[in-house]
Amino acid sequence: MNELSAPARLLPAGAELAGPPAMDSPPPPGLAREAWLAMRLAWRQLRADRARLAAAIAGVMFAGVLVFMQLGFQGALFDSATRMVSALHGDLFLKSPLTQVSFRSEQIPRTRAYQALADPDVEYAVPIYLAQAVVRNPATGSRRAAQIVGLDVTAGAVQVTGLAEIAHELTRPDTFAFDLRSRPEFGPIAQLFRERGPYEVQIGNRAMQLVGLIEIGPSFGADGNVVMSETNFRRIFPRQFSNTDLVALRLRPGAEPVQVAERLRALLPGDVRVMTQPELVAAERSYWEKGTSIGFIFGFGSVMGLVVGMVIVYQILFADIAGHLSEYATLKAMGYSNGYLARVVLGAAMILAVLGFVPCFGLSLILYDVVAAGTYLPLAMPIERAVGVFLLIFFMCFAAGLLAMRKLREANPADMF
Repeated sequence: MNELSAPARLLPAGAELAGPPAMDSPPPPGLAREAWLAMRLAWRQLRADRARLAAAIAGVMFAGVLVFMQLGFQGALFDSATRMVSALHGDLFLKSPLTQVSFRSEQIPRTRAYQALADPDVEYAVPIYLAQAVVRNPATGSRRAAQIVGLDVTAGAVQVTGLAEIAHELTRPDTFAFDLRSRPEFGPIAQLFRERGPYEVQIGNRAMQLVGLIEIGPSFGADGNVVMSETNFRRIFPRQFSNTDLVALRLRPGAEPVQVAERLRALLPGDVRVMTQPELVAAERSYWEKGTSIGFIFGFGSVMGLVVGMVIVYQILFADIAGHLSEYATLKAMGYSNGYLARVVLGAAMILAVLGFVPCFGLSLILYDVVAAGTYLPLAMPIERAVGVFLLIFFMCFAAGLLAMRKLREANPADMF
C-alpha cells in the first residue's frame, strides 16, 4: 500500500504566513521565537500606517527631549553651584556647621587652623576668605559682582587651575588673578591681558593689577571669580580677620584624608566641621537640591514630560488596536492566545521606545551645545543620564502598552462574526 508522507510542520497562521522573515537567520526557538514573531507582527502593524507611526515617534521624542533638558538644567545648576568649592582642590576643609552655602558662609575662629596643625599628618592649614565685590568692565566702565577669594597662594593647600604658575606674582601688593571662564559681562579682561600683559582693573573701590588668569567658571552665586593673596584681600575688605570663612588643610604625602578627618573631629571643638573635598561638594549640592525649590521644580518637569509622552503613546496604541480590532478577533478565532496578542501590543510599545529615543538623544546633544554656549552653564551628557532617560522612556512606553491592552478585551470573535 502506498504510504503517506508525514505532513510538513507548518508555521503558525496569521501574519507569519506572509513570507519568510526579513532577516536571513531563522527565528530563535522557544520563548525567544514567540517574542520575535510578536515583535515582527507589531512592526508590520506599526509600519502599515506611516503617519501614525511618525506621530508616535514624535511624541516619544518630545517627551525624551523634555526630560533630557530638565535633567540637563538640573545637573548644570548643581555643577555650576559647586564650581567654586570643586575648584579648591584641597585634602581636608574646616567650615562652620551653620554654613549652608559657600557664598553666604558663617565664619569660624582662625585659631582652628593652628589647632589642626597639632595632627602630625597636617602639613599646612590655610585660612580662606570669601566675599563679593564689583569688578569694573575695562571697556565700558560698567560694574558686575564677582566672588573674591583670599588665601595664602604660596602654601599649595588649594590647587586652582592656573594658580601655581602665578602664585609668586600674587604676593605683590594690589595684584589679583581673574577667572578667564567668567561671564562676558565683565568685559574683555582676559583678552586684554593676553594682548598687553598685566594692567590695572578696579575691584571695589581699589585699583589692582591683573597678573594672571585662572579657571573656575561662573556659578549661580557669582558670575565670575577673582583670587588674590590674603593681604590684598584685607586691603579691599576691612573686616575682622580673627575669623575666617573656610580653612584648607594640606596633608603630608601618604596620609589618608578619611583617617585624619576622624582624628580632627575628635580634636577640634564643635564649632567647626571637618570635611573631605567630596563631602564639601556634596554639602554644597545638597543645599541647592533640598534647601531650595529648584531641585523639585526640575524633577517635577521631568515627571510631567514622561506623563505627556505616556499619554501620546497610549493614544497611538489605543487607536491602532481599535483600528485593527477585527484582525485581533480573527487571530483569536484562529487560536492565538490573549498572551500572544498582549506581546504584540507591548512589542509595538518597545519599538516606539527605541525609535523615539534615537532622534531624541541626537537632538538633545545639539540643544545641550546651544544652551551651554548661550548661558555658560556646564551642560554635559554623562552616560548615566543617557541610560537613565532611555530606561524612563522604555518604562513609559511599557506602561502605555499595558493601559492600551485593555482594548483587546473587545476583540471577541463571537461579536465580530
